[in-house]
Amino acid sequence: MAVGRFQVMAILQAARAYTLGLPEESAKSFGLNRAIFYSAAKRGFIGGERKKGPPSAAEVQLPRALDKKKAAEIRKSFKVHQIGDEIGYGVEIEGKPFFIMGNEVQTSEAFERQVARRFGKTFDKAWKEALRIVKRYDQGVLLSQRYFYETIYKPRRDELATQWTQMAEESES
Repeated sequence: MAVGRFQVMAILQAARAYTLGLPEESAKSFGLNRAIFYSAAKRGFIGGERKKGPPSAAEVQLPRALDKKKAAEIRKSFKVHQIGDEIGYGVEIEGKPFFIMGNEVQTSEAFERQVARRFGKTFDKAWKEALRIVKRYDQGVLLSQRYFYETIYKPRRDELATQWTQMAEESES
């Protein structure tokens, strides 16, 4: 499978959040959250019947394996998280923030399924490259949604998609 703009956005946003201090699992949750958000924004948020505004804590879909007490504890942690000038709704799981899109928690498994899998055996190499790219910029760029998009993502999105697709394909042959 090819690495597309969605995966490039997700990995660069995750690298951004990690560089700004989030734990890696939380950073990947943020990266996936932002990739889904921008993808939906590009398409005009077309979809099924949706209510306006954020989900309530009770609507958040949590992993099914949780017992009721743990699920209630996680739901109580529902709040707005801020990364630079961007906000995202989320919950805390084992002391780490995980972001929500719609009412679905963006977990490590979701990141693996929607992003990392496209890289095949080369995800770690791409992750290190994304971190190198992001760390070249000052904090002002990383804290700004607009500057991140215009300075880091947009100029290299197609180049990285092509490069990372080729890298993944070569690792499979």
